[in-house]
Amino acid sequence: MIPDIQRNEQIENRLAKLEKLKSQGINPYGQRFDRTHMLREIVDKFEELEGQVVTVAGRLVAKRGQGKVSFTNIADQTGTLQLFAKIDVLGEPAYQNYLDLDLGDIIGVTGKVFKTQRGEISVQVQSYQLLSKALRPLPDKWHGLTDTDLRYRQRYLDLISNPEVREVFLKRTKIIRTIRRIMDEMNFIEVDTPILSVIAGGGHARPFETHHNALDLDLTMRIALELYHKRLIVGGFDRVYEIGHCFRNEGISTRHNPEFTMMELYQSYADYEVMMELAEKLICETAMEICGTLQIEYQGTKIDLTPPWPRLSMVEAIKKYTGIDWFSIKTDEEAVAAAQKLGLKIDPKATKGMVLDEISSEFVEPNLIQPTFLMDHPIEISPLAKRKDDNPELAYRFELFIYGREMGNAFSELNDPLDQRQRFIEQAREKAKGNEEAMVWDEDFLTALEYGMPPTGGMGIGIDRLVMLLTDSPSIRDVILFPLMRPLDNK
Repeated sequence: MIPDIQRNEQIENRLAKLEKLKSQGINPYGQRFDRTHMLREIVDKFEELEGQVVTVAGRLVAKRGQGKVSFTNIADQTGTLQLFAKIDVLGEPAYQNYLDLDLGDIIGVTGKVFKTQRGEISVQVQSYQLLSKALRPLPDKWHGLTDTDLRYRQRYLDLISNPEVREVFLKRTKIIRTIRRIMDEMNFIEVDTPILSVIAGGGHARPFETHHNALDLDLTMRIALELYHKRLIVGGFDRVYEIGHCFRNEGISTRHNPEFTMMELYQSYADYEVMMELAEKLICETAMEICGTLQIEYQGTKIDLTPPWPRLSMVEAIKKYTGIDWFSIKTDEEAVAAAQKLGLKIDPKATKGMVLDEISSEFVEPNLIQPTFLMDHPIEISPLAKRKDDNPELAYRFELFIYGREMGNAFSELNDPLDQRQRFIEQAREKAKGNEEAMVWDEDFLTALEYGMPPTGGMGIGIDRLVMLLTDSPSIRDVILFPLMRPLDNK
């Protein structure tokens, strides 16, 4: 029963119609209904279907006419279609109930396909069935559902009222399907690794924590997929990938949601240059599938995805956008002072590598509008990446930026177990200093490395951000069906 506090005249009117139908022995919430066609098929195949009897179903979204003939429109996932009803075909009782239908009701219809005198493809109703009576009115059809907060909280209304929103999520499905096809064609094996773990490894992030009652065991939700995938490479799988949810106990913004979708992939006997080529292939082929071009527009800015994409070292980028010669800075204190001179508020205890990352985030990344590989990060912020042979302070790592946003992150993976153990020691020191995002020690992963992992290239790509780019969506909430929202105070 709808609470009294939420009732209004429209709801009361719909409840009265509901009771009237029940009194006539009509079930307002029907059973299975077998359709012969989706609505878009009727339009697309009109010449083939004209004059034929079809069975369709959908939500009532428009009504016109109250005399002996009436026009209505129904909508399903594929589009909308006009229905034409006549009293002398349906009979007076059924026709009157048809006129009593409300916007939002879901009906099934059998009828003949034809075109009206005005040239609109339609179905003439021969029989119909009410499948679900809507007790609440839909948002005003002229203004739609425009309140952003309400759209995210009641996504079902958003999808009903705004067809372009439904199209975004259909494209999201197509994007993921395209990526899977490409990966399968390249002989990658799709895997499924744990979401719950004793250790949240593979990334710099604060995890969500939970507790398993039966085992009396504290667990975390995964922040990345990396360490399980590398175990699989040790175990002999040559190429693996996974598209799955990750969870980070961090802030919410137009780019961040605590629950998000990540694809990670690992290829043995490869390196980060192979990953660059693979990133170009994945994103370009997906863009062609979704957009039909590599020259796309995002939020009014033209983006050219044509490969090859520029490669820019972090140190080169710092000098280009700030004038600082990073190689001239020798100590952590000098790095902090350089950042402060640029106006950044930096923790005085920050390491040289951490400061470099902060300067890059502020002064470099916003300028990387066209696709760019930002390469060769400091070791301190890359604890799972292989050291560069020509400069052991830097790692074989890149981040991919498009429109100033990180789209991907990749390494030549560290496969030296002794070096990896030392990196974990350094991360443990950082955690002891209060850095909650420092990486957690994983002894079992070290054990796996000690059995030997081949040289490996690995990469993570944010699926939500890729969908944002290819659907021209300004916020990550626009591409996640049910983003996390603060509960409303309904007291």
